[in-house]
Amino acid sequence: MSLAAAPLPAIPAVEVRGVSKAFPGVRALDGVSLRIRGGTVHAIVGENGAGKSTLIKILTGVYRPDGGEILVDGRPVVIDSPAAARRLGLAAIYQELTLVPEMTVAENIALGRFPARLGVVDRRRLEARAREALALLGEPIDPHVPVRRLSVARQQMVAVAKALAAEARILIMDEPTAALPQREIARLFRVIRRLRDQGVTFIYISHRLEEIFEIADHVTVLRDGRVVGDLPVAEADVDRIVALMIGRQLHEFFPRERHTPGEEVLRVEGLSAPPRVLDVSFTLRRGEILGLAGMVGSGRTELVRALFGADPVAGGRVLLEGRPVRFRSPRQAIAQGVGLLPEERKGQGLVLALSVRDNISLAVLDRLARLGVIQAARQTRLVADLVRRLDIRTPGLEQPVMYLSGGNQQKTVLARWLARRCRVLIFDEPTRGIDVGAKAEIYRLMSAICREGGAIIMVSSDLPELLSMSDRIVVMRQGRVVGELRREEASEERVLNLALGVEAGEAGGGVDGGAVVGR
Repeated sequence: MSLAAAPLPAIPAVEVRGVSKAFPGVRALDGVSLRIRGGTVHAIVGENGAGKSTLIKILTGVYRPDGGEILVDGRPVVIDSPAAARRLGLAAIYQELTLVPEMTVAENIALGRFPARLGVVDRRRLEARAREALALLGEPIDPHVPVRRLSVARQQMVAVAKALAAEARILIMDEPTAALPQREIARLFRVIRRLRDQGVTFIYISHRLEEIFEIADHVTVLRDGRVVGDLPVAEADVDRIVALMIGRQLHEFFPRERHTPGEEVLRVEGLSAPPRVLDVSFTLRRGEILGLAGMVGSGRTELVRALFGADPVAGGRVLLEGRPVRFRSPRQAIAQGVGLLPEERKGQGLVLALSVRDNISLAVLDRLARLGVIQAARQTRLVADLVRRLDIRTPGLEQPVMYLSGGNQQKTVLARWLARRCRVLIFDEPTRGIDVGAKAEIYRLMSAICREGGAIIMVSSDLPELLSMSDRIVVMRQGRVVGELRREEASEERVLNLALGVEAGEAGGGVDGGAVVGR
């Protein structure tokens, strides 16, 4: 398992040629080509939805590409499963580590490959392998310690050692520093440099621009599923990478009518829900769409979950129409007229096996019941009216929602909150995974809600969507509000620079230590 320093090979460790991948309504990758030299750290950056995660999953055998080819060490390969990727020496280390907390470090490193003698685990060999893998990192970690007792940074080291013990030569690191303090990031980078100098290849995905200049040798920029930039880090600067990531003029794809928002309906003062939401304050007015911008890990989703009572709040104050409220559960939020369309609509917003009728009426069963019995005729009238209003395409009210398209599923969740007559609606990634036509319908419905006096908080990773639909945009970074922009002063560059922690016009590697770029 020993790794010796070696000159960079002429043949790329990994080459991707014209790889494409499409999902219903979305082309995630469109003819992507890149070459990753062995013994280097190759960064891949891009806005949310640029195709980074899809590319990783193709390289690790989770997805199969629709077209194109992949070469490892110059040879065409078929990566049709995670096991095939491991056999080729590719391993991924994700932000959410796949370790078993109750098992020891040594057991985690050998997981799936326990050395045995006569059917019994050979503990001596198990620990020897672990010590050998850990020695490559230059980090003193006791192989006998249960993983749950290690810090997140040390657990990450164990994940790296596990990959090396499996003879991985190409390590894909997806947001490895998202949960690490600065001191631990520096330690991780020392390990990456040590392994790189010994010939290990890294594919490094990060939303933190300053890390690219600190650790990477080369950077590829993806936008809308295509490669729009591929250059040595020495030839890059912040402005150039940001411009490549944005790359387009803002168009009013789905403009909404403009009017003066009404009185204040929601006030948030110093709200904290550690570790992702720290002292957040903002206001929301009737008839307004307030956009929440920020890159993955900035705390946007955690903020709206805390507002909805889905996550505990540690401090701060929330006023709804001037009255202090404290939601300790979603049930309490719903009772006060607050609704949430969650980012994961299938897992958190819908009961997939239930019908359209039952999903829409879930939030108003108390209003449809008489003496504890649901009044079926009232339920049918209510649901049928909402299906017509929102143009939900379904063969009938009894259709299980699992069989609807993504756009119609999203409209079903929205219909539930319209049935409840919510005063404040929170949309978390309202158009993710739905086609252009369905997006236009969602935007139309959002505009109608505001026209009728509703108020919307919209979390979105789509900058054109934020800029086209929002009256104001609050930008978050590392759990805090770092800026607020009125619609007339907002631009993609200004929003992204705030989200990154980069001053406009700043160049080179001079990004402040807290900059975050855009789960």
